[in-house]
Amino acid sequence: MVLSDAQKTLLKKQFEKLTGEVELIVFTQENECQFCKDTKEVILEVASLSPKIKTKVYDFVINGDEDIKYNIKKIPAVAIVGKMDYGIRYYGIPSGYEFAAFIEDIIDVSRGTTSLPDNIKAKLAEIKKPVHIQVFVSPTCPYCPKAARIAHQFAIESESIRSDVIEMTEFPYLVQRYAIMSTPHIVINEDTSFLGAQPPEVFIEQIVMALRQGYNPMYS
Repeated sequence: MVLSDAQKTLLKKQFEKLTGEVELIVFTQENECQFCKDTKEVILEVASLSPKIKTKVYDFVINGDEDIKYNIKKIPAVAIVGKMDYGIRYYGIPSGYEFAAFIEDIIDVSRGTTSLPDNIKAKLAEIKKPVHIQVFVSPTCPYCPKAARIAHQFAIESESIRSDVIEMTEFPYLVQRYAIMSTPHIVINEDTSFLGAQPPEVFIEQIVMALRQGYNPMYS
């Protein structure tokens, strides 16, 4: 994925909205990782468009301590970190429809807040148990960015939530594990799942259902 001059100009304009610095931390590997090289190139190109975006690149094998620190268990992976680590992760190349959502995530993380309604933020503040959201997406899915954005916004607004957006075609073993047939497919705490670009209220309901099931974050 190579950005055109027009895209770069547009992104520079969007990045004027950045307030705080953002770090894009890339986990990659030289061998046996089909999409790592392309993912790293995209991230470095995006970061070059604003002085407020910094990057770090770690080798998944060599830099094991960093894998543990950021809870990275598969690659390619990108952690989007602002003044704190909100638990926002992107697995795979942020391309297609997902690219715009990825850029919006960067802006939200720089600000440390989101455009979610106050009533949703209030409900998120009530969540005190660990929540792990996984949103499976594909680059050609027009409904996926909405689900991805909500999940990442939830992670920014709640210290109890961490959210992964996963490009499904790059992780076929996860597609098999969760029996994913279409996207967006959202998995919460391993044992609760739902489909489609649902509104934030539905996400909240599903989180509440998942917490009733019980969950050990050690196993995800």
